[in-house]
Amino acid sequence: MKNYLLLLVLLFGITVFAQDSNTTFKRNEIKGNALFLVLGSFEVTYERIINEESGFGVSLHVPISNEFDLNYSITPYYRYYFGKKPAAGFFMEGFGMLNSVNDYVYVYDPNDNSGYKDITDFAFGIGIGGKWVTKKGILLEINSGVGRNLFSSYNDTRDFEFVGRGGITVGYRF
Repeated sequence: MKNYLLLLVLLFGITVFAQDSNTTFKRNEIKGNALFLVLGSFEVTYERIINEESGFGVSLHVPISNEFDLNYSITPYYRYYFGKKPAAGFFMEGFGMLNSVNDYVYVYDPNDNSGYKDITDFAFGIGIGGKWVTKKGILLEINSGVGRNLFSSYNDTRDFEFVGRGGITVGYRF
C-alpha cells in the first residue's frame, strides 16, 4: 500500500512540474514607431521572443518627407529583458545598423568631385528602454540608443560618424 501511495505522489509531482515548465506565451511582435510617424518618417519592427528574458528583431526605417538626409536604415537587434513578465519591462539591447544617407561631401582633389553623395555604412551600438504589454497583447515601448558607423571614409569629417536609435513604439504581440 505504501508503494502505491509513493507512486501516486511521484506521478502527481511530475505532472505538476511538467505543467510549470511548459508555460507558453505569445512570441511574435509587430510594432510601428509613432514618434517617427509624427516627425515624417516610417519605422516598422518585427521581434521574435526567444524566451522569457530575451528576443531578437529587425527594424526598417524609411523617411516619408524630404526633411531627412536618411535614405533608409535596417537595424537587427538583440534584447535582454529584466522585467517580471515574459519579454517585458526594462531592457538593454545591442544592435547593428545598415544605414544610407544623402549628404554633401567635399573632396580634396584637383578634379573637385565634391557634391551630394549617397553614403552607406554599418554601425554597431547599444541601447536601453522599457516595454509594457497588456494581457490582450497591446504593447507600448520607449527606447533610446547610440551607435558608431564603422566603414565610411567620410565619417571623420561629417555628421554621420554616430547614429541614433529610439522612439515611442506601439504594437501587438501575437
